[in-house]
Amino acid sequence: MAKEYKSEDEFLKDYDISKFDQLSMTADILLISVSDHETSNYRKTNKKTMSILLVKRNEYPYKDKWCLPGGFLNPKNETLEECAMRVLKQETNLENIYLEQLYTFDDPKRDPRTRVVSTSYMALIDKNKLTQMINKNASWFDVVLLEDNEKEVTITLTNGVDTIHVNVKKELREKTTGRYTVTSLDNKDLAFDHDLVIVSGLERLRNKLSYTDIVFNMMPEYFTLGELQKVYEVILNKKLLDPAFRRIIANKVEKTDKMKTGEGHRPSALFKYKG
Repeated sequence: MAKEYKSEDEFLKDYDISKFDQLSMTADILLISVSDHETSNYRKTNKKTMSILLVKRNEYPYKDKWCLPGGFLNPKNETLEECAMRVLKQETNLENIYLEQLYTFDDPKRDPRTRVVSTSYMALIDKNKLTQMINKNASWFDVVLLEDNEKEVTITLTNGVDTIHVNVKKELREKTTGRYTVTSLDNKDLAFDHDLVIVSGLERLRNKLSYTDIVFNMMPEYFTLGELQKVYEVILNKKLLDPAFRRIIANKVEKTDKMKTGEGHRPSALFKYKG
């Protein structure tokens, strides 16, 4: 016969938690920037490059491989978002930047140590205006995306010294919501399942361009419309027609009385985010 308890405190004091399997939780952060890639030709506008921040692991598993910044949740006194902010500060020396939860990755074999469930976060920044120095084991990697008609995605990441190649498959999971299932085809260079986190995060960012103002977390305070258009194009991985782009951002920006000069061409009007 089951024991009857007079209060919840009495029940919890007598409760045997050992009958449940234990697991660990981590927060992994996909930090994205679309920033200037400076050109030596003063007559040409600096092109925009999308970059993500990776950290080189200094211990097993995956020793000496690159991964997203991440760390284990303190189960006693920390929320997942607090864990993500702490990890971002500890591993990259960055704080007070845009952060949103992405997805949970829970493949039983995703970590060779034990059962680890990871909740991923996307953080956005304009790295050209960073005042903090990132940690010495962290590095910005430029992103090159190739997508074919079969929804196979190849990503090349390079920081000028190391080059990383990953290949994933995207399959439509829900037509009404446009959600995809992402599976790894080739990932020899990144630790854990962080290739899936990267592709999922870039897809989320791309989708949110159409119905949010998320892009302005990656912009300086003042910018030209040409610069903003290039950021959109880098994220979407395609060229936009000028009239269509102007309609997209018409209610998002306002013109200032400032001008951008000194780049070898006619001064351009500077805009700022209207929100």
